[in-house]
Amino acid sequence: MLYTSRKPGLYEQIMAETPGGDVLMTCLQCGTCGGSCPSGADMDATPRRLFAMLMADMDEAVLESNTPWYCVSCYYCTVRCPQAIPITDLMYTLKQKAIAAGKYHKEAHADFSGSFVGYIEQYGRSFEFGLATRFQLTHHPLKTLSKGGLGFDMLRRGRLNTTPDRIRNMPQLTAILNEAKRLAAQHGGAP
Repeated sequence: MLYTSRKPGLYEQIMAETPGGDVLMTCLQCGTCGGSCPSGADMDATPRRLFAMLMADMDEAVLESNTPWYCVSCYYCTVRCPQAIPITDLMYTLKQKAIAAGKYHKEAHADFSGSFVGYIEQYGRSFEFGLATRFQLTHHPLKTLSKGGLGFDMLRRGRLNTTPDRIRNMPQLTAILNEAKRLAAQHGGAP
C-alpha cells in the first residue's frame, strides 16, 4: 500500500492555529453568525458561507474574501453561535493567512484598521461615529445621506457622540503601544 502524506489544507491549518478552532468541525451551517453580523451586508460571503468554502477546500477564494477584513470583532456571532465556535478568533487567523499569502484586502485593511488604530493611538478608545462616517463616505458615499435620519435620531436622544473622548493617562497607553510595536518589529510582526 502506497502512503502519501498531504500537507494540511487551509481548513485544517485554521483549526490548528486558532485556540479552540477545532470546534469549527461542529458547525451546523445554521447562519446565526451571518445573521448576527453588523458588517454582514458588506461581506462578499457570510461567515457561514466562508466556513463552507473552507470545508470544500476553496482555499484561494477564502483567502481572497473580504469577510475577515470587515469583521469588527464585536464577538456577537461568537456569543450567539449554538456550537460556541470562536468565529471572531477564526477571522483573525484567516487575516493572518491572507497576509502571509499576499491576498489581503489592502484598501479595507488600511481604511478600517488604520482608522481604528489611529483613534486608539490618539484618544485611547474607538470613535464609532468617526469610523462609521469614514467607512460610509469611502465605500458607500451615495448611501451616506440615507443614514442621516438614523444619525440625527441617535444624536437627538444622546446616543451619539460627534467628538471623540480621550482617556485619562494617555501617556501610559502610548508607552504600552510603543512597546508592543517595538516587540512586534523585533519578532518580525507588523509594527
